[in-house]
Amino acid sequence: MSAPRAGFVTIVGRPNVGKSTLVNRLVGQKVAIVSDKPQTTRNRILAVMNRPGGQIVLFDTPGIHKPQHRMNERMVTAAVTSLAGVDLAVWLVDATEGYGPGDRYVRDVIKKSRKPVLLGINKIDALAKPRILPVIEQYRTLLDFVEVVPLSAKTGENVDLLADRLLQHLPEGPPLYPEDFVSDRPERFFVAEMVREQLVRQTREELPYATAVVIEAYREEEKLVRIEAAILVERESQKGIVIGKGGAMLKAVGTAARREIEAFLGGQVFLGLYVKVREDWREKEHTLDEVGLDRSKER
Repeated sequence: MSAPRAGFVTIVGRPNVGKSTLVNRLVGQKVAIVSDKPQTTRNRILAVMNRPGGQIVLFDTPGIHKPQHRMNERMVTAAVTSLAGVDLAVWLVDATEGYGPGDRYVRDVIKKSRKPVLLGINKIDALAKPRILPVIEQYRTLLDFVEVVPLSAKTGENVDLLADRLLQHLPEGPPLYPEDFVSDRPERFFVAEMVREQLVRQTREELPYATAVVIEAYREEEKLVRIEAAILVERESQKGIVIGKGGAMLKAVGTAARREIEAFLGGQVFLGLYVKVREDWREKEHTLDEVGLDRSKER
């Protein structure tokens, strides 16, 4: 019987290539919010995956992109610094999109890190089988990959194969975290993310980028968890969109988020949502700290 393996793996790539969907699929439960809008993930999220042959500690990261705001600068920094100290990087790309400038930038970042890299070619469920091989050929010469795995995070195709390949390239050693450990993020973080996920899903195209969620109160009572959360927007007009006609949008966001939070916490939840205008909050360091955006730091 071979010795168990354990190590750190970061998943990096452009926005909207499916990193969070893949992490959720690998771990077997939801640790990161997902949507079809790019730049949904804002923080580096640690998630632990246990396999018969060992333990994989995953980092889900924000998409690497050209930052437009101070907030985006923090997001990109969180992704880039996640490469420091890991045993292996997964470069996840979208099989349905051709190699372009965004991918070139990610490749350069990974190359500079000098980490072993596995190439994951995601969304193969959206391509006819004959079209997958040309995509593999397009990417496989760009770096000296330890493995190339075509997969679908959405359907699960080849995800177990990916996990096996990841484990093979980690060092021998005991688990790094207890078996029941899932993530290093506190419950408040996940609650705020669940509210933000519903905002992203239910509000129109541009608004999600200008919103954030702050947990202002979190009290565990005898039969109830009472949560008060503020939704931050940048302009008064955005406040009206989030509240909706007669409060309909805010109610819809709150109802959907409460269901998710109750399933997550395993009990009854009171969720109070409020909307606050904070002009240019994406440029203000103290507000970015308040909403929980990671500052640059290494593990």
